[in-house]
Amino acid sequence: MIQKDLHQYPLVWRKDDFFIKIYSSIPNVSTGILLTTSKTTFIIDPGDGILRDLTQDVGAETILRVSDIFISHGHHDHVGGVWSLLTYLSVLRRRLPLSIYFPKGCVEIKSIYNAFKKVYGKELSYQINLKPIESEKQFTRNSVRIKPFKVNHREINPDGTTSEVPSLGYKFFYDSKSICYGGDTAYCDNLVKMAKGSDLAIIEAGAHDESSSDLHMTIEQATAIGKTAKEFFLVHVPL
Repeated sequence: MIQKDLHQYPLVWRKDDFFIKIYSSIPNVSTGILLTTSKTTFIIDPGDGILRDLTQDVGAETILRVSDIFISHGHHDHVGGVWSLLTYLSVLRRRLPLSIYFPKGCVEIKSIYNAFKKVYGKELSYQINLKPIESEKQFTRNSVRIKPFKVNHREINPDGTTSEVPSLGYKFFYDSKSICYGGDTAYCDNLVKMAKGSDLAIIEAGAHDESSSDLHMTIEQATAIGKTAKEFFLVHVPL
């Protein structure tokens, strides 16, 4: 399966009570994903606009049920909405703790958290647990098993060289079904392995052409990986 319009959002997939909605995935602009089961509410890569999208779509009651946030990497189009989410939960006087999972070395999440605590720490009604991930060890949250895996994402430095960005993909397992989310990455064996056989693979295709395929995947590369899953979405396609 491939969506007809690679720039049309939201994208929705459901198998029984395993549900995922991609509100947006636009390079350099925003990403925002909601994943739920009957027992679980997760947010993945909350970029700018995620609070607006969630409020309009599911409302405060569902937002308050979010137990965990999963970050693939620290670029602004994937974490730009973290501050607004944390603030909104405080305004709603949330009581339950919130965990944020992110690649070890992702300085953006630590910086957002430290700044947020400095401004709102005295009035914060809930505990924020930072969970840096430094291995590919699986863990379970509520009814969902999560397998983090390293991917190959790089960024261009001011001098024209490239450097590695701490980056992860995540595979979510629930009730004999699985969703593989690759985050941002160039072609890498880890993603190939994790996407294969998944019920849904969410694969970025952010390269404009072959010349930029060392930073992101081309549509052709992403489609080839996606076809190894039962269904797939291509996301993060340049406008």
